[in-house]
Amino acid sequence: MKLRVATYNIHKGVTVRGRPRIHDVRMALQAMNADIVFLQEVQDRNERLAARHAGYPKSTQIEFLSAQIYEHHAYGMNAVYPHGHHGNAILSRHTIRQFTNHDVSDHALEKRGLLHAVSHFGRRDVHLICVHFGLFKRSRLRQASFLIDFVESEVPAKAPLIIAGDFNDWQRRVDTELRRRLGVIEASDAAAEPTLLDRLLPWRSIERANGIGKARLARTYPALLPWLHLDRIYLRGFRVGAVHVPRGAAWAKRSDHVPLIAELQFR
Repeated sequence: MKLRVATYNIHKGVTVRGRPRIHDVRMALQAMNADIVFLQEVQDRNERLAARHAGYPKSTQIEFLSAQIYEHHAYGMNAVYPHGHHGNAILSRHTIRQFTNHDVSDHALEKRGLLHAVSHFGRRDVHLICVHFGLFKRSRLRQASFLIDFVESEVPAKAPLIIAGDFNDWQRRVDTELRRRLGVIEASDAAAEPTLLDRLLPWRSIERANGIGKARLARTYPALLPWLHLDRIYLRGFRVGAVHVPRGAAWAKRSDHVPLIAELQFR
């Protein structure tokens, strides 16, 4: 069974200046045509935008984005303020049997969550985890530690697992910890063609698979000229067919990130 998965930070569906672009985000979801989408910075309710802009959706962001595209969805509210709230979300064409949001905030200035859902694929239960880690290195490492402990205690060792989101991990410390301690692979790294050095020194690929050395990660931020490797898809129990990172002016207008899309197949 094949599966197309994407992760996308939608920047609350607004521009840097606060102008709504949630319709563009919905067009992006239609263009990606993924079976499961992991979303970060979903502003499910914003009464200010709804009052100021006549074309702003009357429904919640989750309802607007999933309508006629995704039958199932899960939302984890992380930050709450007088005019609304935002958090992470998972949209799926397959049944989501249960979901729970866990507060992994490291300090009062950044409200962060870990959204865990279980989706049913035929006879398989697939564990889905959507994350958006903090801007500070120590926060990210503590959040990564919570994530690792959670997976080890709550996810069966043989269950297929997808961890996706915006890791803000430009220093790659979180990447090393996840691959080393959880035995996961990162989709971009798994799909990358072997370099000449890899062919001459095949042990390099083995080391990367064991969490040693730098993984080859996709560049997804900033959207206008992607340079940083912030958005990732970590996997267990899957093979990676291909990875796509859409580029161009149209995608740069939709969010400050571009999505990361992976074609998967169950092992």
